[in-house]
Amino acid sequence: MRKIAITAVSALALLAAVPLAPVYAASGAWEQIEGNWNQLAGKVKQRWGKLTDNDITVINGKRQELVGKIQERYGVAKNEAEKQVGEWEKTQSPQ
Repeated sequence: MRKIAITAVSALALLAAVPLAPVYAASGAWEQIEGNWNQLAGKVKQRWGKLTDNDITVINGKRQELVGKIQERYGVAKNEAEKQVGEWEKTQSPQ
């Protein structure tokens, strides 16, 4: 029993030490982006030129798909891709 408790505490300590990437819930702004994906696809390709037409089709307005494709094409960490998408998302919101 003691061994299990030590293992559980060790696992929790390890998890507490690992920084987590921000979790983004579907915001109203992203819902608009998703709904207007066909119109915004060109802007996405302007911002991230390494994304292919096929990437844009696969992403299909899904935020996490975009983050993943940015990671893949640009070789950046997830938190950097999330940051880039978040900054771009703010520029797409109506003012």
